[in-house]
Amino acid sequence: MEIASLAPLLLFVLFGSLALGLWVGFALIAVGLVAMVAASNAPVTLVFATKVWGGLTVWDLTALPMFIWMGEILVRSRLSSDMFEGLAPFTARLPGRLLHVNIFGCALFAAVSGSSAATTATIGRMSITELKARGYDERMATGTLAGSGTFGFLIPPSIILIVYGAATEQSIARLFLAGVLPGIMLAALFSGYVIVWSLLNPARMPAAEPPVDGKRAFGAALRLFPVVGLIIAVIGSIYAGIASPTEAAVIGVLGALILAGATGAMSRTAFVDALRSATVTTCMIGFILAGAAFLTVAMGYTGIPRELARWIAEMNLSPFALLAALTVFFIVMGMFLDGISIVVLTVSIILPMVIQAGIDPIWFGVFLVLVVEMSQITPPVGFNLFVLQNITGRDIFSIARDALPFFLLLVVAVAILSVVPQIVLWLPGTMLSR
Repeated sequence: MEIASLAPLLLFVLFGSLALGLWVGFALIAVGLVAMVAASNAPVTLVFATKVWGGLTVWDLTALPMFIWMGEILVRSRLSSDMFEGLAPFTARLPGRLLHVNIFGCALFAAVSGSSAATTATIGRMSITELKARGYDERMATGTLAGSGTFGFLIPPSIILIVYGAATEQSIARLFLAGVLPGIMLAALFSGYVIVWSLLNPARMPAAEPPVDGKRAFGAALRLFPVVGLIIAVIGSIYAGIASPTEAAVIGVLGALILAGATGAMSRTAFVDALRSATVTTCMIGFILAGAAFLTVAMGYTGIPRELARWIAEMNLSPFALLAALTVFFIVMGMFLDGISIVVLTVSIILPMVIQAGIDPIWFGVFLVLVVEMSQITPPVGFNLFVLQNITGRDIFSIARDALPFFLLLVVAVAILSVVPQIVLWLPGTMLSR
């Protein structure tokens, strides 16, 4: 079958399968089967078995269930309340005051969970109620949480960076390092916006609280010590070369169990629930990766990626124009698919043309995570919006309006990284070249 007629057929099968409610992993397998039958005489069952087995037996993926389990344990601990009370005294002097706790709290929790939805849910359950009770603007409180919750995708140990690294055979350690400075930059952009907004809208801010004395500040710092210690143990062990990402994930699980046990949150029921939830999430991601592995080889047989890369090359797009087009493409995809599905579905097709354009695959991984972060706060399928809808009881479109400034800041972040790629590449180039 000609590529011109095959491509629309495959798109129809993909979106038709998703519209019928078929799981994403099985929808990808269905597309791969149609592609193999239509474009190749190769033995479909043999190719399927080989690629699925190969796609799921990548060593880097062994870190995935451990990091997911670590996040599930911490969600059930008192970590969010400790972080709120620990950060509050240190933001009291900043314009915007406790609104910054959403941003810094999400950044800290992202560094030990790796999940956007878990970060939003954990911090949101504590902060939304607290900020509302203290008279903070509900729309701004919701918007800062929706935007900052996306840090779980970028700040290591990021689950989606592990998936990208496994799918593209890139170093997980390098990807983790590459996500650090962009994550800090993004938190600074969000915090800067809150400062400007609070100065322009003093009437929407509550009255200032009494100044914090040194004793209270010291007590707050002690509350932050467990989570900071866990971050150092997990991320620091990777960067120092003491542990691989998989070994660091095990360290993280042990640390999370100790923290949860010390706070009295790790009952037998909570332990089983965390393990069950981590197993379900890991299996879900595994099905998607299996389908993506088969679809990747099937697309190779069709010749579509090769033709698409040739077509892009003939357009003579500059790297900036290509990235702008890809940004729009991924934003549209994010309106209908979750972040992990977007990565595994598109990376095998997009990456060859990106490399051909001279774009570093490590840099592109961070770029991809940033644009996928946008999908977390864009309706109708924005996972952070669903989480906040459950917490606040408001509809996702009003929450999406609250999150719009932070969506635009994500676009600004993509533009900055495109102009100054060393923000992404400097840390892995410096630390891993020793």
